[in-house]
Amino acid sequence: MNLVKSIAAGAVALAMSISAATATGKKADIVQTAVDAGSFNTLVSAVKAAGLVETLQGAGPFTVFAPTDEAFARLPAGTVENLLKPENKSKLVAILTYHVVPGKVMSKDLTGKKTMAKSVEGSQIEVDATNGVRVDSAKVVKADIEASNGVIHVIDTVIMPQS
Repeated sequence: MNLVKSIAAGAVALAMSISAATATGKKADIVQTAVDAGSFNTLVSAVKAAGLVETLQGAGPFTVFAPTDEAFARLPAGTVENLLKPENKSKLVAILTYHVVPGKVMSKDLTGKKTMAKSVEGSQIEVDATNGVRVDSAKVVKADIEASNGVIHVIDTVIMPQS
């Protein structure tokens, strides 16, 4: 599994997938949008291992703070491989669902605000949009990637629930 890809390459791939979806007049769901982007291979593999594909293809809407492959690559060596083991599925589910907020939250809804958002995992995520946008310790590097069942905001760091 290739864990290191540049954000720039991901942005180009994402732009191409968005253009393709727009050309057909139909938006892809969150999972397919992530797959098509090409910069979320680790995230997509983790979603599959956690059994969350059908959930994230559901009606939603969902707001997903999606770490890039580069973000996953910055985790300590062996972390991703360890999380993908079947015996660690509950921990993986907790981490992934911490990156998801119910509803569709666009960046314009947050501009100039500092707030807390309850994740699907159950913990609160700090969202600070007073100077750029930060989600816990992560910086939003690309916002408002619309999907048929929600929105993706690309982040540069994997965020972890407090528990």
